Amino acid sequence: MPAPLLSIIPTPPFTDPVLIVALATLLFLAVPILAERVRVPGVIGLIVAGAAVGPHGAGLLARDQTIVLLGTVGLLYLMLMVGLELDLHQFNRYRNRSIVFGLLSFGLPAALGLSVGLALGYSTGSALLLASAFSSHTLLAYPIASRLGIVRNEAVTTALGGTILTEILALLLLAVVANSAGGGAPTLGFWARLAVSFGVYVGVVMWGLPRLGRWFFRQAGEGGAEFIFVLAALFTVSYLSHAAGVEPIVGALLAGLALNRLVPSHGPLMNRIHFVGNTIFIPFFLLSVGMLVNVRALDSARAWTISIVLTVGVIAGKWLAARVTEKAFGYDADEGWVVFGLTVPHAAGTLAIVLVGYELELLDQTEVNGVVLMILATCLAGPWAVERFGRRLAAREEQKPYNPDSAPRRILIPLANPATAEALMDLAFVVRGRDGDEPLYPLTVAPQEGGATEAWVAEAERMLGHAVHHAAAAEVPTAPLTRVDANVAAGIVRGIAETRSTEVIIGWDGRRTGARAIFGTVLDQLLERTRQMVLVAKLGHPLSVTRRLVVLCPPGIDRHPGFQAALSAVNRIAAGIGAGMAGVVIGRDAERLKAVHAGVRPQAAAEWQSVADWGALDAWLRASLRREDLVVLMGARRGTVAWHPRLARLPGELADLAPESFLAVYAPESEAPADRAVEAISGTLVPERVVRVQSADFGDAMREMLGSVFDADTARAVAETLEASEQAYSTEIVPGVALPHARLPGLPRSVLVLGVSREGVPLPHGRRPARLLFVLVSSAERAEEHLRALAQIAQLLADPAETGRLLERYAPEARLDWLHVNE
Repeated sequence: MPAPLLSIIPTPPFTDPVLIVALATLLFLAVPILAERVRVPGVIGLIVAGAAVGPHGAGLLARDQTIVLLGTVGLLYLMLMVGLELDLHQFNRYRNRSIVFGLLSFGLPAALGLSVGLALGYSTGSALLLASAFSSHTLLAYPIASRLGIVRNEAVTTALGGTILTEILALLLLAVVANSAGGGAPTLGFWARLAVSFGVYVGVVMWGLPRLGRWFFRQAGEGGAEFIFVLAALFTVSYLSHAAGVEPIVGALLAGLALNRLVPSHGPLMNRIHFVGNTIFIPFFLLSVGMLVNVRALDSARAWTISIVLTVGVIAGKWLAARVTEKAFGYDADEGWVVFGLTVPHAAGTLAIVLVGYELELLDQTEVNGVVLMILATCLAGPWAVERFGRRLAAREEQKPYNPDSAPRRILIPLANPATAEALMDLAFVVRGRDGDEPLYPLTVAPQEGGATEAWVAEAERMLGHAVHHAAAAEVPTAPLTRVDANVAAGIVRGIAETRSTEVIIGWDGRRTGARAIFGTVLDQLLERTRQMVLVAKLGHPLSVTRRLVVLCPPGIDRHPGFQAALSAVNRIAAGIGAGMAGVVIGRDAERLKAVHAGVRPQAAAEWQSVADWGALDAWLRASLRREDLVVLMGARRGTVAWHPRLARLPGELADLAPESFLAVYAPESEAPADRAVEAISGTLVPERVVRVQSADFGDAMREMLGSVFDADTARAVAETLEASEQAYSTEIVPGVALPHARLPGLPRSVLVLGVSREGVPLPHGRRPARLLFVLVSSAERAEEHLRALAQIAQLLADPAETGRLLERYAPEARLDWLHVNE
């Protein structure tokens, strides 16, 4: 063979770093494919591959500093991902369960480990070291749970949350054993130093890192700098854990928890973290674990005995902890096995504990080999259990009864400003959720301006291309649209109809145009012409730095038929960006809103309070809002049940307050079937629309009643129409009861207002003064609907029993006997 050819043939173990990485990446590529063919989890395949090519197998790779470095990085990265993906809302909800499971997952295996050590004749220090090794575990099978989409299952959240406590207790026990071996039993000074150093470390990380991250994300914006910041935080915090007396894996987990709220689970940054971890770092960690296995070391009966006893003891302890948790909290068998599969693998934490024991001469080579084989057995059992029972759990989640929140959501995102396009797309990612099947529909509407139209279309397509690229980075499918229309609002409405969109997310610059405008011409027209949910966003800071959603609820909003759907969207945003939620109710309905919110899915923890009136709301907002809040106004379209003239001015006032971000959510409007028109319209009659009329003049009474629904100009115009109509034709239904009615252009939903007058309001052609006035205002574009509703309500009011029931529900103090109606 020619000499040049011989020179490139390497001799094992390989030392060329390029060749080492080449072999490793080939294994990362081929092993998962082969493992899938034989129905074995890819995690197990990589561990077995590490054993095959490692120093105790074919000897192709040595477990040298390169492998140790990359394996350590992979372990720290794995713990970071666990902290980032932990659903903190659900963890807070089930934190007591996580604490109980953490204590069980530490206590039961530790007790077994101590018993096994003493039974094998080990010293107390060696037995305690085994107890620490038994209790520790590594979330080796977590990538499988993440891939199956069961991370947010209640039992899985309990296991992930309990892992934090379990690992801290196991490593603290290791610190105690190491101190005892070095200088006797732990003293009070040792415990004080450990408590202070660890407490300061946790406090600095959990308080300082989120604040540093928010500042950096504000400065850096989107891009690769955010990912580099996460990596720098991971390794810095992990290294500083030595100063606190704990292992770096605890620091990596704390780093993930500290950055949890800054990394949205559905954005490009999380996608980058997943990609790098699942394709490079975590496979290196699995390969390094497999290279520890030395089957040849089992050359004596004692070695086999120790390996079997340790393996059975660890599996029994973790299974018992999972079983007790399953029975205590009512989980089913599949959830119990998934919890077991997540917590039974023992890898880096256990290995670190054993190596410390070996260096302190508390364990010999036989015990180390036994622990390594125990690591192999548990690393095979855990992924197998999660793969098998997690699939059944995921399949059952998909077969749950129909839930309206799980219905397909088609989101249209009209884009007009390149500077805000990414922020609107990020909001759409969160609202859509990771499990959404429908693509997003970014839309641009080019104005129809003769020869300039083509240039507008070209610019619109460039902006759409940028939005599509941003969505691709987050692995979210898109279906971009371009429309040409002389009226932008009409083009958006056409896009909604063509795509059958259920939600619209649109930006706002904070400026109003026109005295009666809420936002501006385009947005106001869009609200008038649509019945879908509309989210109007003014995003001044990245969603990831939002610490709290402040949700403002006007009086009667919970009676809106689409309110729960709108509140569900708000919950998705809070859960998606990991922010807290504070609800503020105008009026005295905080407890009722709290009960409604508790039944909305997905769930999100919130603190609810009430303010007396709109004036008190202004004072509360100026005193309580912070810069990094996202103010969410549960808006209402003109004429709907929760509409109040104050809502026309509130968005502009909120845009001028301290928070840089503002969101107005307009609930979807439901079409009422014709045979239920009375029920639908009477459902809009809420206590806030029952007016105690003071005026004895018909026109003044109309203005007094309509002032609770419309702004002053609209109320005056409608009142003049009603007064002119009453002069021409009487609206008296029966003596004492009148039904004035009018139609208003652009009104999306009919309005019914009840006026109660003790003295009575004289009617130009009435037989007696009206003490009950039901004012109906409908859309001018729905004449047939208006007439049908008018006839049915008139028929209802002609029946004294029906009138009495309406009064009993909406105005209990207004009784028929003192009103003298229907006589």
